[in-house]
Amino acid sequence: MQVQVQTDKHIRTETDWIEDELLDDLSRFADQLVRVDVHLSDQNGDKPGNDDIRCGLDARITGVKSLVVTHSAGNVHDAFHGAVHKLTKSLETSTAKLSARRGRESIRTAETVEDLPEEIVS
Repeated sequence: MQVQVQTDKHIRTETDWIEDELLDDLSRFADQLVRVDVHLSDQNGDKPGNDDIRCGLDARITGVKSLVVTHSAGNVHDAFHGAVHKLTKSLETSTAKLSARRGRESIRTAETVEDLPEEIVS
């Protein structure tokens, strides 16, 4: 799994910890994830404000469209962890749906009519 971190000019923080924590938090999905892009931005620029730091995570899963989540908070740490929590929940749902879908029999994968489930043939 590849991790890319991008920040705007108003975010002044080290980004090494972000990659380390992301790899650790998403390790159980590592075989399904191709790449995760992290986008950190300050929505108000130089102006002060509450919940103006936004973290967006774009996760590319093999065989599926990418999942995108965002979370806003007062600092980079909280925004990042909120977005990771949302992404984890979304990945759990998506991977569960994929595994359920892959386990079913389909007309497209049957080699002969006898291989099809009885309810499809009748």
